[in-house]
Amino acid sequence: MAETLQMGLPGFDPPTPTDRLMFLLYPDPATAERIAAEARRLKEALGLRGQPLLTDRFHITLHHLGDYVGLPNDIVAKGKDAGAALKAAPFEVAFDQAVSFANRPGNNPFTLQGGEGVHELIAFQKALGEAMAWVRLKPDSSFTPHITLLYDGQVVPAQAIAPIRWTVDRFVLVQSKLGQTQHIVLQAWDLTG
Repeated sequence: MAETLQMGLPGFDPPTPTDRLMFLLYPDPATAERIAAEARRLKEALGLRGQPLLTDRFHITLHHLGDYVGLPNDIVAKGKDAGAALKAAPFEVAFDQAVSFANRPGNNPFTLQGGEGVHELIAFQKALGEAMAWVRLKPDSSFTPHITLLYDGQVVPAQAIAPIRWTVDRFVLVQSKLGQTQHIVLQAWDLTG
C-alpha cells in the first residue's frame, strides 16, 4: 500500500518495469541454426562488432502487450483468451534481406527482413491483433516483420541474402524478464487450420 501511495507523490520515481509481455514466433531449431550462421557470416562480411543473439532467442515479435512491474495476471489471462480465439493454418515465411533499423544511436538493431515472403505473416499478425481487440487488449498499430540478429553501432543498408524460410506452425505468449535475456513461454498454440 505504501508503494502505491508513494508512486503518486512528487519526488518519487515510478517503479522500473521488470516484465514484458509479447506474442512471438520462434523459428524451428534447424532454422534458428541457419539464422545464427547467417548472423555470423554477415557480421564478418560487414565488419560489425555486435555479438549475435543466442540462437534460442531469435524470434519475430507479433504484438507487445506492455511492460509491467511483476506479472499482471489479468493481462496474461486476456492474452491467453486472444491466443485461444485465433484459428489459423500453418503458413510459410521467408526473409531475404538484412538491414539495420537506425533508431538507436550506437545500438542499432541489425535484422532479417523480407518482401513477398512475409505477406502471410502480416495477415496472421493482423488476425491476432483483431483477437486481442476482441478481449480488450491493445494490438500494435504498426508491424515491420523482422528478426533481430545483433545490435551494432553501424547502420547497414539493405543487403540481399539467400532466403531463409520455414513453415510457421506455432505461436507463443511470452514473459520477458527485462535485462535478464530470459523468455518464459506462458502459453503456446499450434496452428492447425
